[in-house]
Amino acid sequence: MLTILGFTMIATFLVLIMLKKMSPIAALVLIPALFCVFVGKGGKLGDYVIDGVTSLAPTAAMLMFAIVYFGVMIDVGLFDPIVRGILKFCKADPLRIVVGTAVLAAIVSLDGDGSTTFMITVSAMYPLYKRLKMSLVVMTGVAAMANGVMNTLPWGGPTARAATALKVSASDIFVPMIPALAVGMLAVLVLSYVLGRRERKRLGVLTLDDVLVEEPAESETVLVGAGTGKGDEKGTGGPGVGNDPKATGSSGSGTDADAELPDEDDGFQGLDPDRATLRPKLYWFNALLTVTLLVAMIMEWLPIPVLFLLGAALALTVNFPHMPDQKARLGAHAENVLNVSGMVFAAAVFTGVLQGTGMVDHMATWLVDNIPDGMGPHMAFVTGVLSIPLTYFMSNDGFYFGIVPVLAEAGNAHGVSTLEIARASLVGQPLHMSSPLVPAVYVLVGMAKVEFGDHTRFVVKWAALTSLVVLGAGILFGII
Repeated sequence: MLTILGFTMIATFLVLIMLKKMSPIAALVLIPALFCVFVGKGGKLGDYVIDGVTSLAPTAAMLMFAIVYFGVMIDVGLFDPIVRGILKFCKADPLRIVVGTAVLAAIVSLDGDGSTTFMITVSAMYPLYKRLKMSLVVMTGVAAMANGVMNTLPWGGPTARAATALKVSASDIFVPMIPALAVGMLAVLVLSYVLGRRERKRLGVLTLDDVLVEEPAESETVLVGAGTGKGDEKGTGGPGVGNDPKATGSSGSGTDADAELPDEDDGFQGLDPDRATLRPKLYWFNALLTVTLLVAMIMEWLPIPVLFLLGAALALTVNFPHMPDQKARLGAHAENVLNVSGMVFAAAVFTGVLQGTGMVDHMATWLVDNIPDGMGPHMAFVTGVLSIPLTYFMSNDGFYFGIVPVLAEAGNAHGVSTLEIARASLVGQPLHMSSPLVPAVYVLVGMAKVEFGDHTRFVVKWAALTSLVVLGAGILFGII
């Protein structure tokens, strides 16, 4: 019964948010609370919620101060050179913009933190998607898939969890998987090319001159969450702009794919070069601080929430020594902080009920028990296939510490090595990064002004396909 209720609860949640019958926050709270009553454990709902909140509180704190930190870094101009380089490459071509999104997300993902990746990627690319009226779900989908493939880095989380759970070396898991993961990244780039061509075809003839005429009021600052230095102006997506995959640009055939971006003084920038928050004299200090922060994260000198707390405090104090300016910066990013942290604590209700009632354990046991005996010698393949839905419906901790050891034992009984099981367990990460149980995805959709249901409806099929490509490559190369 718990198995059925668990799958039903997850299905109900996904259907309601994809059909936009409930907001994600409301669905994350009310749906599990209702099913907790159905299970007959309504009296323990409070305990389950507190347990869930307690487990996710460090993550919420990390996201809150990470948003403040990187928001300040964006305000003071740390990422302006990156944005200018992306703009120069992408020009006015939707195809280049989508491919550039995937490349940027993959590069930034090297720091191992999904939230950081999404904040930098959206901050750099959102203005282009907005101005050219491109579909914002394409941006969020491509960024999530690129980050999902790169999330398998040893310091990204899943590989370390698999190594810990199975008592093997992280390098023994990851290094042989590099060819398969490279194929997966190539698949993301190919998909980005296809989606970019679709966007180019949909928009028709579209030049930046046309866009600038249509949207002169937004020529100053369109960066999400950056503010303008006054503390009360933030770039917004606007109703219906860029989100609707059926929206059209200027009519006609073909596209001005080779149109150069205008010069910086003609009004088209994602980052206003004259904003009051710029701190050019502190550029190298901010760059060194950011590099030090990322190195500290990778080396695990301190817990990540503590690092971002200290980093945000230091960045604010040095760049904005006057109290009114600090308050203005905090106010400029307060909306993103509230949206993301609220979503994380709502997700804590969902995970708390899933785990507290035992539904997630029964679901996992049912799946493992229903593996046909004849599939025993192919347990690596089975693990790879199961990792796609399981890492979407449950946390990485639950999957790697609860399910993977069981699958490894079953595989060992049929002569399948533990390392093969460990590598196969990484296959589902491209889809996992869009799971409603991953806090970073709320940073992505929140900053991009995209409905979570729209993102889910768009990305699931492509991310699952990418995961299958990684699995196929692993089998072809004899890795899995």
